[in-house]
Amino acid sequence: MKIMIIMPLAEQRGGGEKRLWDLMLEGRNVGIEWLLIFLEDGLLVEQIRNLGIDTRVVLSGRLREPHRFIATAIGIAAIARSERANVILSWMWKAHLYGSPVASSIGIPSLWSQLDIPNDSLLQRIVRSLPTSGVFINSKSGKTKLNKHYPEQMIRLVYPGVALDQFNPSSLSSPLETRQNLGLPLDGPIIGIVSRLQRWKGIHTLIQSMPKVLQRYPNAHCIVVGGKHDREADYENYLREKIRELELENCVMLAGLQRNIPEWMQAMDIFVHASNNEPFGIVIVEAMALGKPVVASNSGGPMEIITDGVNGLLTSYEDVDGLANAIFRYLDNQDFTDKVKLAARERAYDFSTQRYVENFITALRELVPNV
Repeated sequence: MKIMIIMPLAEQRGGGEKRLWDLMLEGRNVGIEWLLIFLEDGLLVEQIRNLGIDTRVVLSGRLREPHRFIATAIGIAAIARSERANVILSWMWKAHLYGSPVASSIGIPSLWSQLDIPNDSLLQRIVRSLPTSGVFINSKSGKTKLNKHYPEQMIRLVYPGVALDQFNPSSLSSPLETRQNLGLPLDGPIIGIVSRLQRWKGIHTLIQSMPKVLQRYPNAHCIVVGGKHDREADYENYLREKIRELELENCVMLAGLQRNIPEWMQAMDIFVHASNNEPFGIVIVEAMALGKPVVASNSGGPMEIITDGVNGLLTSYEDVDGLANAIFRYLDNQDFTDKVKLAARERAYDFSTQRYVENFITALRELVPNV
């Protein structure tokens, strides 16, 4: 079976790109021939090509440019025909705008992977109106919303996975040594977050909680690891202004986009994930695999990962006091924190990349059994 995957993004910006990489890395030699079509050029193209997978670039323009859209669809269809693809799998809803019409035009099934929680925007309504043989979703909350539009048998819930070998504390330097290697403060607790710089990710809530944290722990530090997002380039300036306004220049660090995420997480004492209605939250599992006590939002995917008070803590989105109090619960009670850390590591093993890929391929074969 030859599966053509259409992928809009070619840079590692978030969990969707990581999930595709995991599928390609672990999904070789399983009886499926993968063919990847990227709609932009970037590092991920070369990385996947180096795995020995047929990877091509068909540059797309903005969706508001009809002539570019048509040219892109024609280019994809030509490759699908010449390579005799059996199924088109659209990675992200934007790709399905191309994948569904192309699949229909050449008479093969189309699938798509909904990586965020479905909403009622015009584009997503258009996507849901297009024909498909099935949809992948990565959280129960997302599946519940999709059930309003598709019958149960067309939806497959597949949780993402984590490369647990990369997030194994025994394979990394100690937190203190890691701090030294990264040039971070050696004294006081470090509270960290790893996220693209977007408002819905709630980074501002963590920054706003720091004055309260510093009142009790004056040597505490906050680290934000993550780069700008094209659609919200001004959010970084907003965060910097908030840091200046609260006089936190000496204890809050915007580290920017980093590639060695396990090391940055290893340096943290508490990991925060403050998003609003996160589709899943793969960085939560990564932090838990490292044995980090996590505070996450009580909506969306995090509620399917964390049992509050057992293997992590949950707070409401933009609840500054609630976040600060959750941080205190860890810092004030080492016995509780140690129990959470052990339970967190145990829970993380439910989300290996191997299990993710096995479940994804099983679901794929169920959705297109006759191909």
